[in-house]
Amino acid sequence: RVQIYFIDNDDYFSRKAVLTDSEGAEFPDNDERAIFFARGVLETVKKLRWTPTVVHCHGWFSSVIPVYLKRIFRDVKIVVSLYADGFPGELDKGFAAKIAGEGVKDKNLSILDVPSYENLCRFVMEYADGVVAASPDVDPKVLEIARAGGKPMLEYQSPEAADFFDNYNRFYEAIQ
Repeated sequence: RVQIYFIDNDDYFSRKAVLTDSEGAEFPDNDERAIFFARGVLETVKKLRWTPTVVHCHGWFSSVIPVYLKRIFRDVKIVVSLYADGFPGELDKGFAAKIAGEGVKDKNLSILDVPSYENLCRFVMEYADGVVAASPDVDPKVLEIARAGGKPMLEYQSPEAADFFDNYNRFYEAIQ
């Protein structure tokens, strides 16, 4: 029995597509959608009185979760998975101000003054206790940032590899 919770909002998530429209253009409110998602997840965790020990964030859309998470659960360990989910250009220029407007005062917000994919990854990795290359084709610049960060890193593991789960288990044990 696994409980599943959905975070929903008709204004942000009633579209047939997730991040881009039918022509491949990024939705202009992706920054607000990411903030709403992060806040919704964390409010749910608080209301259910869960105290996570490890939170694993997947992809750039979850990149703002750690800044909120560290304010609520100081001892939580954060793992970030990087994918080949980059986007061209930037999110809304006011992205950092929107997060700050929610009461977040953090020196790392200046990374988001230019809210590019690379900077979102750089931002989330500031809070990470470990980084996973979850795709064989993660952006090379982002991988370079991750490797230079000095935090435990799990290089890409093929899901077909016999030791796939063992490698992940060892990685989690190393960051706790």
